[in-house]
Amino acid sequence: MPMSYHEQMDLKNIQKLRELQKELPAFASDFFRAMEIQKATNTRRNYAYDLSTFFYFLKTENPYFKDKDIRTLPVTILDALQPVDIEEYLSFLTYYEKDGQSFRNHEEGKARKLATLNTFFGYFHKKEIIQKNAPSVVDVPRVKEKNIIRMDAGEVARLIDNIESGDKLSEKQKVWHTKTRLRDLAIVVTLLGTGIRVTELVGLDIQDLDFDNGNMRIIRKGGNEDLVYFGEEAEEMLQNYMDERLTMEPEPGHENALFISQKNTRITVRSVERLVKKYASTATAKKITPHKLRSTYGTSLYQETGDIYLVAEVLGHKNVNTTRKHYAAMAEDNKRKAAKVIRLREK
Repeated sequence: MPMSYHEQMDLKNIQKLRELQKELPAFASDFFRAMEIQKATNTRRNYAYDLSTFFYFLKTENPYFKDKDIRTLPVTILDALQPVDIEEYLSFLTYYEKDGQSFRNHEEGKARKLATLNTFFGYFHKKEIIQKNAPSVVDVPRVKEKNIIRMDAGEVARLIDNIESGDKLSEKQKVWHTKTRLRDLAIVVTLLGTGIRVTELVGLDIQDLDFDNGNMRIIRKGGNEDLVYFGEEAEEMLQNYMDERLTMEPEPGHENALFISQKNTRITVRSVERLVKKYASTATAKKITPHKLRSTYGTSLYQETGDIYLVAEVLGHKNVNTTRKHYAAMAEDNKRKAAKVIRLREK
């Protein structure tokens, strides 16, 4: 029986994690072993990326570590690191070069990497293997709030119309459009009509669709299963695509995949990002990504219901504060509207 998409992704993450661990101190293995029961494979892989960057910084920028073998460092070395060392690391992250590549980090990236160090040091501190957790006393970089980029109703209508017709595409794009029109419509309308993440969309298998009950089974971040319901428009586009999908002959290992690429394999996240960008450019000047379609859905749902908890649940946010942070400006608009509704005296 072929592995599911999510099993394949887990395997790739585990393989990459093992590669990255070869660049880390041997004691880091204890940390990753403990994280297996708490964190998904992609989270553990991201931890490994962040830690490899941290120890690269120590090796190249800190004189004490220049002649040291990172692999053989004892865990007690963590106690020797001071908060100022962590602050120097955050400064280093602004711009650095590694393996011939240039890397930049803004405040959001720095905050994430600091959180990784806090978790890493915190594990050994909690186990009383080290005496202190230096990253825990370092100020978290202030992440600037960004305006939500989303499509308005007119832009959404134009987007769907343009995918259906293909009139706004170049002659070269129209050749592919005739072959992928139903698939592309189903992908974009599903993203707009359910708010699922692009990773959740590409992981869909045929058997995940339940037209009788109007829902689909997805795997959320962290590996949890969830049922997401779709409306009539998404159902129509999915049904139309399914008629075509059942005539396809995918490559071995991709037989169950719902959305198929021109190579007859499961469509990738990158391919979905490209097709969304292509069609969105015909409908709006905004830079639209699959995540912006998710924001468009979340905005519409919040405007219709005013229920931040419902929006959080449907979008799969584990913490409602994540949702509230993104839609706080809309909440303020609603409060301003409420203030104007009440009239104490007739004019």
